[in-house]
Amino acid sequence: MLLLVHAAVTLLMLGVILVVQLVHYPLFQYVRAANYEAFQAAHMRRITWIVAPAMSIELGTAGWIAWALPLSVPAWMAWTGLGLVAFIWGTTALVQVPLHARLTKGFDAAAHRRLVATNWLRTGAWALRAGLALWMLGLSLAP
Repeated sequence: MLLLVHAAVTLLMLGVILVVQLVHYPLFQYVRAANYEAFQAAHMRRITWIVAPAMSIELGTAGWIAWALPLSVPAWMAWTGLGLVAFIWGTTALVQVPLHARLTKGFDAAAHRRLVATNWLRTGAWALRAGLALWMLGLSLAP
């Protein structure tokens, strides 16, 4: 059950990050200047309702998998997955959140470009995590 919950929440976050990266973030530049500060604040408030619980569950399940290693899962997979979660949380806290905070003061083309560019790091990390999570789940289901 742990590996199933872990895979599900990781796949959810992969879907969210792909929509954000490929659709949502690129559209930021089209918001009217008069509405931009309110838009950015609303984006941050609304997206948090989705990503905070999902990322927390993902962190918790990744930690649990590494700590109580299921017999079917190689240790390197569990620790690589947990390392990728740490990377995602780190880039979120140190790069994405400050850029969003900067954008709450109004649209800034340089900050927007950096937000889109650096978010590819999280997108790639979640894609790798999704592959690992599915691989671990598959190993647990194998006879």
